[in-house]
Amino acid sequence: WKGLEAMPKDSHPMFMLDTAILAMQRESKLVKAHTAGMPKTDYWKPTLEDSLDLLARIPGIAAGVYRMRFKKGPRIAPKKGLGWAENYARMLGVPDKSGEFADCMRLYLVLHCDHEGGNVSAHTCHLVGSALSDAYYSVSAGLNGLAGPLHGLANQECLGWILELKKQFGGVPTDEQLTKFAWDTLNGGKVIPGYGHAVLRVTDPRFAA
Repeated sequence: WKGLEAMPKDSHPMFMLDTAILAMQRESKLVKAHTAGMPKTDYWKPTLEDSLDLLARIPGIAAGVYRMRFKKGPRIAPKKGLGWAENYARMLGVPDKSGEFADCMRLYLVLHCDHEGGNVSAHTCHLVGSALSDAYYSVSAGLNGLAGPLHGLANQECLGWILELKKQFGGVPTDEQLTKFAWDTLNGGKVIPGYGHAVLRVTDPRFAA
């Protein structure tokens, strides 16, 4: 946390999350086991432990980065007894008396877990892991791929494109205005964020949800 707090105030949240994961690499159980001479047939055991440690810590880190980067106040500690997504939603500090936000976050996370098959970040994570790099290095590498505007950053850029569209036309545009804005984007040598995905044989569950 001291390392994250020392970063420039305008650091991108993905950079901060990635850095936090790399900072934990010295705690890798795989590295310790490999150094101690563990048989390669047992490497999966410390790898599983590293992965579970990461899964347990990432919600708190991501929520802490959000609160720090966007000046939402001090970090919120996890609460025992809550589910993984529910705890993450709580640590973000978003008011949620009805529990609807936590439900939406659970759906969002499940859909993205289901989606992570052969894309840039998943492929990169597998590739780096194939060198026997531990889960911290592998996940960090995957996040670096995810940060690109043709992958995870497209989410952010798509929102920015829509907000710029609404700003230019003072709200929801007409069909003609939307068509012109889209063509202006393309003719300017840019892409329309979020529309670079291949046409899938089966509907992406995120779209249906």
